[in-house]
Amino acid sequence: MSLFNIFNVAGSGMSAQSVRLNVTASNIANADSVSSSIDKTYRARQPIFEAELAKASSQQLDSQGVAVRGIVESDKPLLKEYSPDHPMADTDGFIYKPNVNVMEEMANMISASRSYQMNVQVADAAKSMLQQTLRMGK
Repeated sequence: MSLFNIFNVAGSGMSAQSVRLNVTASNIANADSVSSSIDKTYRARQPIFEAELAKASSQQLDSQGVAVRGIVESDKPLLKEYSPDHPMADTDGFIYKPNVNVMEEMANMISASRSYQMNVQVADAAKSMLQQTLRMGK
């Protein structure tokens, strides 16, 4: 693997973790939202990553990295709360809250942030090694 491929891998990792951070921020922002129906209630979302390991093991060494395959909604049950005085209550007096666990989302945000930082450090190390290699040629 050349040093130039390391930049592609680290860059794709940073891009994937950036998506993860944005999805986590969206989950946290909507954690306290309320709805009057199950269909309109926000559901926690998670990105699905695809490591391009199969391409790396073949002859295509140029396309190593991480790709965001998609973003899926959580299938955890929504929180149903009896609150007949709430303005968003349905005809039976229930309101629906998202299935977002803020503590899990904060842990997810810390993990994504650290993964992003690690990819930045990998890119910086590769840059430093490339600069040292160029200096050797002087």
